Order: sequence, then structure tokens, then C-alpha cells
Amino acid sequence: MQEFDFIIIGAGSAGCVVADVLSRDGRFSVAVIEAGGSDNRFWIKVPMGYGRLFQDPSVNWKFETEAEAACNNRKAYWPRGKVIGGSSSINALVYCRGMPRDFDDWKRGGADGWGWSDVRPHFEMIERRISPNGSEIGSGPLSVSNVSNCAHPVNKHFLDGAAEIGLPQTDSFNGEAPEGVGYYEITTKRGIRCSTADAFLRPALKRNNVTLIANALVRKLLFDGKAVDGIEIVQKGVVRQIRVKREVVISAGAIGSPQLLQVSGIGPAKLLAKHGVKLVQDNKNVGGNLQDHLAVSYYYKANTSTLNDELSSHTGKLWAGLKYVFARRGPLSLSLNQCGGFVRSSASVKNVDMQLYFSPLTFGNDGSGKNSRINPDPFSGFLVSFQPARPTSRGRVNICSPDIAVPPEIRPNYLSSQNDIDEVLAGAHLVQSLVRTAAIKSITARAVSTDVEKMTDEEILVDFRARCGTVFHPVSTCKMGISNVDSVVGLDMRVHGIDGLRVIDASVFPTVTSGNTNAPTIMLAHKAACEMVQEIRSEGLYDIHSTR
Repeated sequence: MQEFDFIIIGAGSAGCVVADVLSRDGRFSVAVIEAGGSDNRFWIKVPMGYGRLFQDPSVNWKFETEAEAACNNRKAYWPRGKVIGGSSSINALVYCRGMPRDFDDWKRGGADGWGWSDVRPHFEMIERRISPNGSEIGSGPLSVSNVSNCAHPVNKHFLDGAAEIGLPQTDSFNGEAPEGVGYYEITTKRGIRCSTADAFLRPALKRNNVTLIANALVRKLLFDGKAVDGIEIVQKGVVRQIRVKREVVISAGAIGSPQLLQVSGIGPAKLLAKHGVKLVQDNKNVGGNLQDHLAVSYYYKANTSTLNDELSSHTGKLWAGLKYVFARRGPLSLSLNQCGGFVRSSASVKNVDMQLYFSPLTFGNDGSGKNSRINPDPFSGFLVSFQPARPTSRGRVNICSPDIAVPPEIRPNYLSSQNDIDEVLAGAHLVQSLVRTAAIKSITARAVSTDVEKMTDEEILVDFRARCGTVFHPVSTCKMGISNVDSVVGLDMRVHGIDGLRVIDASVFPTVTSGNTNAPTIMLAHKAACEMVQEIRSEGLYDIHSTR
């Protein structure tokens, strides 16, 4: 039977980072278990390949929520990475730390040690920020590129329109003044996606003490009393056990982590009893506190050329492909989201409450009803989108079966707070102001289907409920806190009431950050893993029994 000092479950945005940090000094053996397979795929490496991965079951868990009452009883599609690199291998690449206030709110809420001044050094340690001229800030392993010099010219109309209504501009959402509108930085290096597998796991795998076990689904945790002493996996139809000498770290994400805890006996007692799971530790918070960003896009036909003109025809696709293959340039080297910002919806708002997106590309409006993320619409077009940055609604993730292979029940409980409904109106009013500017009007032929500019508040809400969708930022289902009264893990990521077990991923966020969640997830994993190493060094802990 295999045995390791540390077992990390999930080679995704967080797990790759944890593996790198824990294995650096060579003292401990580390196993990384990943349900998916190789990320050595062309469309993973190509940034705009995101569209082709969106529905690909070979790299994607393809989760689906339950019907949401507030969204006209629609179900939401939630893609999550099932591949080495996890969601960092299939996401839209946007890298935003979040607003400093996000982390100070974590601290004010009881997460001492997780304020902005605490987390900022870890952002700086993981980043290598690359400017348009190739100069670099930082020496971290994760490449974060400013590609503003490659963005489509239509983006400038968005920036000019924002200036007309008094929104500030920023050179970087990851710099000293992140509030404002500007160009999104993305996780690429010389036009190629830089996932956490590229930045952290591959360097770790060069060490003799790291083992990657791919295409292996972890069925459950194994216990000795209330201490984890191993895991059970299924790989190529064969079930086997792996023992751990020190600790298991779950980094399976905001859906996978609570599901694994629950099928292993850690979670709400009534839920586990319903599905015949033996209770190890009762904790109602496992799977609770689910948060996500919800957005809506407004589509426009343009009177000038956009990315649709470059990518909608077979000839355009071929030309874009040639530019990418031979020069790592062109639209395929960029993200779907090129411009946007973190802004206040009105002058009366004290803090950033809205994230904006602008794209010189539209899809799903060609009459086919397919809403394809592969094929742009056959007309010049652009879109403007908003998402309330800090929603307050809470949902749940619950198992539907003791079998980990059965997808869990996901209930986001969108728009269940008045705050979130009010912010939908605030965001739509902001977009109304934006699309009425001379800069935006100068490129607008007409609105497609939905014209937000002419909507009343009632019509805005009706439309939002009918068309809104996730921005794919689920968090907080194993939130950190002081005790099991309102949380799942402590501030050191140890699961309450269980020895030898931590959760390190986006599921432990106390609350959702203002923007894209991949950057703060990577930061959190780095900080948590560094603190694990410091703990080991300071206490001289070398075997699992000394931690219990």
C-alpha cells in the first residue's frame, strides 16, 4: 500500500500551489490526486480556446444547479475544471486580486491574519507581472500579462464612454489603485496560458518527493476515530487505498470539497443520515454559505468592425489560427474579456459595488439558440455586462448520494436578499448611463433583442431574472472561521473536530471577493501552505501523531 507524508486531493488552482510549497525542502513525500487527466492539449494552451473547453466533458465536470426560483426556475450551468490545473486550465484567464476592502472585511468578520496587509505579500510572491513592452514586476512563478497593446481598438470606446460618466481609469486592477476601468490582465506567458499546473505543479514534479496520480477519483476519506489516516480512490475501475502519515489537504473546489467531506461523514447529521453515510463529525456549515457572482450581458450590433468580423468566418478563423501558431499573437492569444472595471455604481456609494465587462465579441445571437461560445455572431457586435461585486445571498451544496460519482445538489439561492435585487437595478442604471454616452453611441447600430437603455426598473428585473447567469465564481462552502458554529475550517484551514485534515481552496473564503476568484484562490493556497511549513518548522512536527 502506498503511503505519503501529505496527500493533496485536487491538482487545480489551489492544489498545485500547495504541492509546490509543501515539497520545496524535500523533507516530505507529497502525493497529488487528480480526477482528470493531462492538460497537454492545444485548446488548453490557447487562451481563446476557453470557448472550446466550455462544454468539453473530457476536461470539465459540467455541473448544473437546481432550478432557481428567482431566475424563472432556470437551471444554471457551472463548468469546473476536471483536468490537471483544474479550473485554471479552462477558465477565461482574467487575473484580479480583488479590492483591498474584500480582505479587510474578511478580517473584520473574524478571519484574523487574512486582511489586506496580510495577503498582499503573498500576491506579490506568486506573481510575475509582464507589461506590454516585456518588462516584469516580481519574480513569482505565475505569469500575469498586461495585453492592452493587443486588445481590439473598439475597447477604447468603452474607456472613453466610462470617462464621460465620470468613472476613474486605472493602469492595473492589481496595482496600487485598482478601482476604475481598464484592461484586464490575464494569466498568459508569451501568448500561452499559464495555469497553476504550469506555474507550480510542473516545478514540483521535478522533485523526487512529489507523485502525481491522475485520472483517479477520491471516493472517500479514511478515518481512525476522528483522525484521517488515508483515502480511498478508484482509478481505471480499480479501488485502492493510500495511507497518509501527516495530513490530507482537500483542494477539490467549492463543489468538490464539501461533497467529499459529506460522503466521508463530515457534514449536517440529518443530510448524512438521509443518504446512509456514517457520521464522523456533525457540522451544518459543510456545503453551506455558497456564494457566486451573477451577471447579465447586453448585446449590440456595431457600425464598425469588431472581433466578430475576424472570427465568424472560416477564413477569419484560419487567419487568426495562423497568426497564433506562427507568432503567438492575434485574438486567439487573448481572453474573451478584454476590458472592464471595478467601479461604484453611483457617487453616493462608499465602496466598489460593481464589476463591468466589455467585449468586442458577441455570441449566441445568430438565431440558432445554441448560445455557442465557439462561434461568434455573423455580424459586427459588442457586449456590455455587469455583475454586483459583493452579493449577500447564500446557497448550499448537498450530496444526493453516498457515491462521490453522483453530482451533488447545487442551490445558489440567487437574489434571495433585497440587497442583491437593489444592486441589480444599480448595475443596470450604470450600464444605461454608459451606453448613452457619445463614445458608445458612435459605434452602436442597434441593441440586439434587449435594449436596456429603454427599460423601466420593473422591466430590468424581469429581464435579469430571465437572462442572468453565473460568472463561475462559487466560493465559501467550507468557509473559514473561529468555530464549527458558523464555519468548517479554522483560520489555519484545519477542519473543525478532525485531526490530520485541512481544506485549502476557494471553498474556505469567508465571503466572495469583488471580482474573478482565481487570483485570490491561488494567493490563499500559497499563504495557507506557507503557514503549514512554518508550523512544521517551529514545532518540529515530523509525523502525523504529533499533530493530534
